[in-house]
Formats: sequence, C-alpha cells, structure tokens
Amino acid sequence: MLKYLVDATLQLVAMMIIVGMILGFVRNYFGDKPGKLIQIAVLAGVLCAAAMAVMKTVTNKIDTGGWNLWFYYISLGCFLLFLVSTVLFCRKKVLHSLIPCIFLGVIIVIQMVYALADFFVYPHTIMLTEDSLLSTNFLTKMSGALVGLIVTLIVGFSANAVAKALKRGESLFFLCLILITVSCRQVAASFSTLLTRRIIPNNHTLFQIAKFSSNHSSLFKYICLGILMAAAILLLIRSLRENEPYSNPAQRRKIIFKYRMIRRWSTTALIFSVICILMMTVIYGIANREVELSPIEDCEIENGALVIPFEMVDDGHLHRFGYETDNGVVIRVIVIQKPNSSSYGIGLDACDICGETGYYEKDGQVVCNLCDVVMNINTIGFKGGCNPIVIDYTIENGRILIPVEGLMEYESEFK
Repeated sequence: MLKYLVDATLQLVAMMIIVGMILGFVRNYFGDKPGKLIQIAVLAGVLCAAAMAVMKTVTNKIDTGGWNLWFYYISLGCFLLFLVSTVLFCRKKVLHSLIPCIFLGVIIVIQMVYALADFFVYPHTIMLTEDSLLSTNFLTKMSGALVGLIVTLIVGFSANAVAKALKRGESLFFLCLILITVSCRQVAASFSTLLTRRIIPNNHTLFQIAKFSSNHSSLFKYICLGILMAAAILLLIRSLRENEPYSNPAQRRKIIFKYRMIRRWSTTALIFSVICILMMTVIYGIANREVELSPIEDCEIENGALVIPFEMVDDGHLHRFGYETDNGVVIRVIVIQKPNSSSYGIGLDACDICGETGYYEKDGQVVCNLCDVVMNINTIGFKGGCNPIVIDYTIENGRILIPVEGLMEYESEFK
C-alpha cells in the first residue's frame, strides 16, 4: 500500500499544482468566461489520459520516450507563447484573452496525459501479480494509490484557491515560477532521450544535465510545492492585516468571510504540501527500504542434483538454497513446507514478472521482495501471478532432489 501511495503522490503532485494554479490564475487574470475553456481542457486531459492508458495496456504501439519528447517541447512552446500573448492581450477584450488561455489549456492537457496515464495503468500493473480484482492485495494497493490521488487533489484545489486569492500580478508570477520549474525538468529529461537515440551528438554537458534531472527528479516537485507554500504564506500574512474599506455591516461581513476562506485554503495548502513532502521522503524511505534476504543454506550435490533432506525444511519456514555455476552465477531455490500438509512448495527464488529480486518470509507469509505481493503458500510450485518460477524436482527416500541440469536453464535469470 505504501509503495503505491508514494508512487501516486510523486506521479500526480506537480500536475495537480499546475492545473490548480492555471485554473485559479485564469479566473483571477482573465475572468470567468475564459475560465470555462480551462475547465474543458481539464476534461479533455482526463479523457486523453484514459485513452493513452488503454493504448499502453492493450497495444505495444506507444513509444513512451518519443511521446514524452513531443510533450516536453509542445508544453515549452505553449508556455512561451502564453507569456507573449499575455503581455499583448492582457488588457484586451475577452476574445483576445482566450488566446493565452488556449495555450494554457494545451499545457493542462499535456501535463494530465503525462501524469494521469501512468496512474490509470496502475490497476493493470497490479493485476499482473494478482488473481482477482477482489483480492486483499489488489484492494490494499489500489487504496494506497487512491489516497495519493485524494491528497494531491486537495493540493490542486488549494492551489486553485490560492491563485484566485492572489493579486493579478502575483498570480502570474507564481504560475510562471511553477511552469519554469516544470519546463526545466522536462527539457533536461528530453536530453536523455535525444542522446540515447542519437538525435543529437554526444555531449558531456547535456549528459550531466540529463543525469542530474533523472537522479533528482523529486527535487523539481519539492520546488513546485515550495512555490505553492510561499504563495500560501504570503496570503496568510496579508489576511492578518485586512484593511479593506466598507460602507455598511453587510460589506464588512463579506470581507471577513473572504479573508476567512483565504486563511482556510492557505492553511490547507500548507498542511497538505507538508503531507506530500513527508510522503515523498519519510514514507518513501519506509516503502522502499531494502529487505535483507535470508542466507543461502548449504546442501549436498549427488549425481547431478541438489539434495535437500526433509528434516532441513520441515519447520514451515522459508528456506533458500543455491547452486553456483561455472560462471560464478548463484541460482537460488526456495523451499517451504505447506501449511497443514506434508507437501512442499518448491521453486526458483525469482519470478517471470519481478525477476531475481527474490522472496522473504514475514509473519508466516512469503512476500515478493519487489512488488510486496503476498504469496499463497499452497500455490508455490504452480505457475501464475508472482509465484516462483516452477522447476523440476523429485521426492526420494525423504529427500528433495533438484536436477542441476534443470537449474542451468535459468542461469540467465540470476545474472
């Protein structure tokens, strides 16, 4: 659950801030009519993201790197055109003000497709390791992703309220800071694709920029959250010194209510920004902590087979054995006695989905080290889901015999 909670937060938070700030800015800067165009862009973004998610799951025609390259530069171009058109048309008629809003609408669609498509793929990704939509593991992991969605949605709504409450120039300033931050991240990321595909010649400086962007991708999200928090703090300070003139008690109550709402949304923005930061740091560390696998136990090799006596594995716990090939590769095998049974679950310490990351025992359960799927011990030794890769073995005179020849077929799994 924690893994998908963190992944969803990392995936969505910057996009939610961008969408919220744009919605609030347009209402603040251009008025309600252009704001309807941005709402249409949000709906279009959701639909396009859903379509992209379907294409990613049912076809192999989506070249993610190529698509992202187009996304990066179209988004950057729209940002630059938005700045130019805003300067030219900021004091013109509503018809003219629609022009910068169109560019902002395109940015919204691109950012939503870029972030939401992968989020919409989560159910399909989780089902690769589960047998049912109603399984406990599936529901738990999707619950984590949905909590991440809800938290980032609240951040987006608070960003919208903050942008609307700022002065016109301030709203433009903070929106530009966020778009510049995201544009820097995307341009830096594009260098990696351009260099990898040899679209541009090798360049050490560009490589270092791409490397920094890849290794510190969360930094740009922290900057976006920091910009939102700075805007919220500015509003909080201003709300404590409210001095708007009024001519009657009704106007006074209206002013008090306005500043109360500003304080509430600014406080919400600060609280949930901090929550997102905690998710991306503290909870990320917990969710991605490395689990140390139990050591490989010794066993004898007779007549070309690993020999494992029952008395070594009849305690109901997970046992790990290995065979080292001539190439120095250790092919690992796991054995566990099935609950309330005299039979054993036997397989490689690897699976077709997650590779050689292995399995560990926790609270009497066998868990995949990569995707945290809990194995049904009774199904270990059978194909399907995230179960260990099935291997040949025989039972003879109270011993499990695993042919080395059969293990050698899987040497590539452990390289």
